Amino acid sequence: MTSTVTTAADNLFDTASATAVLSTAEQEELIRTHMPLVGHLVRDMLSRIPNHIHRDDLTSAGLHALVTAARGWDPQRGVPFNRFAGTRIRGALLDELRALDWATRSVRSKARNTDTTRQALTTSLGRTPTPEELAQALGTTTTDLHQTDTDVQRATVLSLQGFTTSSADDLVTEREPGPEEMLLRREQIGYLHHAIGSLPERLQTVVTEYFLHERPMADIAADLGVTESRVSQLRAEALSLLKDGLNTHLNPEMAPVPDNPESITARRRANYYANIASNTTMRTRLSLTNAHGHTSIGRGNMPFVAA
Repeated sequence: MTSTVTTAADNLFDTASATAVLSTAEQEELIRTHMPLVGHLVRDMLSRIPNHIHRDDLTSAGLHALVTAARGWDPQRGVPFNRFAGTRIRGALLDELRALDWATRSVRSKARNTDTTRQALTTSLGRTPTPEELAQALGTTTTDLHQTDTDVQRATVLSLQGFTTSSADDLVTEREPGPEEMLLRREQIGYLHHAIGSLPERLQTVVTEYFLHERPMADIAADLGVTESRVSQLRAEALSLLKDGLNTHLNPEMAPVPDNPESITARRRANYYANIASNTTMRTRLSLTNAHGHTSIGRGNMPFVAA
């Protein structure tokens, strides 16, 4: 793979223009040094999308974005190259996925709106809404809902067919991720559990009861002696801490940079990030799951991560 990636990058060097801030040699050095960044972002993307998406397609798009970033980066602006390039590489990967998507924007928009409304109703009702309740909330009919689902499923089938170049066996994707993907997934689950365990007690209670035990917000509010609105605020605060805490350890280039590191809020967040680090090791992270990525501490403590 390394030789393939290097060759692909070499073929793209001629895209650098004469007006670039850096010399061609400096651009080449940046590109060669940051090729692993492309691989990291591609692996991360592949862990969250269907298995039929080809790694080579995303890698090619990521490499092109890396070359473009090297051509356009100006060190005088004070933005580190890895952050500058990372943003553009992620954008290029998303553009590539959109280009590979057979569903129209209107279909995807309807699907997203349906999912958002379904989640909101699930929260308010304390259960999964019926198709009739969902249709009423969306101001549509159950027939239209069914049609949207059908359109999305049809787009998935067409996308699978579009990537098939040989026998029908290629349509059958692996149900289990590869060893590298599984190890990354297990580590992410471990980090998530440790990040939850490092939250302040009240925030930890809200996250555990709402997401892991799937309790209604009204019941959590009653236990804590606060309003549902306050529980919603605590949940939002906890998710913000979890996101920034995980990024600090898993995606440093996406970690937040406080405007005032000496402020009380910034120091509290810094202490939280440090607590995660002190409460986790590779051994403890992997110990939370077995070789198949299943948690070993019971269904009630399953992490709220995408399958």
